[in-house]
Amino acid sequence: MTIVALTSSSPRHRKLRGAALLPYLLSLPSLLVTVGIFIPFVTAAIYSLQRYNLAIPAARRFIWFGNYVAFLSDAQFWQMVAVSLAYAVLTVVIELLLGLGIALLLQRRSAVNNFMNVALILPLMVAPAIAALMWKLMTNPSFGILNYLLTLIGIHHFGWSSAPGSALATVVLVDVWVYTPFITILLLAGLRALPRQPFEAAEVDGVPGWFVFFRITLPMLLPYILTAVLFRMLDSIQQFDIIYAMTQGGPGDRLMVFQVQAYLQAFTFTNIGRSAAILMVLWAITFALSNLFINRWLALRARARALA
Repeated sequence: MTIVALTSSSPRHRKLRGAALLPYLLSLPSLLVTVGIFIPFVTAAIYSLQRYNLAIPAARRFIWFGNYVAFLSDAQFWQMVAVSLAYAVLTVVIELLLGLGIALLLQRRSAVNNFMNVALILPLMVAPAIAALMWKLMTNPSFGILNYLLTLIGIHHFGWSSAPGSALATVVLVDVWVYTPFITILLLAGLRALPRQPFEAAEVDGVPGWFVFFRITLPMLLPYILTAVLFRMLDSIQQFDIIYAMTQGGPGDRLMVFQVQAYLQAFTFTNIGRSAAILMVLWAITFALSNLFINRWLALRARARALA
């Protein structure tokens, strides 16, 4: 009798064991990805504490925070920080304003708006490096189509990315062309997901449109805006492909951002230690920014739940 009871309960026991193991099996891929990220991160952190140049391997040794201390007195490093932050702020602000404006125009469903929704995806389908090369050809001083159009209104020999005064504006223009659709699509999805009752009540009461936008639409859309800003800010401050494809960080060091400087230090000057230290500083900045935005987003969500 006991043997029969044990035998009949064993499938149930196996099912319970399988249910207990299921969460671990489902989390295994994310664990492998985390380990895959953690290994190069720790390696870069160790390299950043060393004087490590591939050209003189015998001189490799730990200098601990020597690379970081050297940054404090390096004017080129602070120039790099300023350029990186300026590029990130300019691109995010312009793309957010354009994206929000376009999303508001496309909010109502119609055949034209549906076509524009599809057309907006096209720049996102182009690799940023390819887009940068396209714009580099269009802004070429000798045969670029944009320079030809400028000559029609009396502007000759405009430098675009080759001139220190316009290089930053040029790469920002390319970034805006590539990534504004991303913010537009995200905010458009947010606008269409907002509840209609407040807007219908405001329409019945004859509330002005500007009041509806600033007091109803914008506060309700703020979590989507923060999400878009977070993604674009983290991506912009790590920008490499557009800037490197168009200017390689030039003219001079006008567009020398974190990723370009780290690349040049590692693959041109073979200074692995300094390159790793630059990337660790970049990681610290992105970590701080992401925590700031995520904490703000969680606070907004908690306030929305309290109001509900």
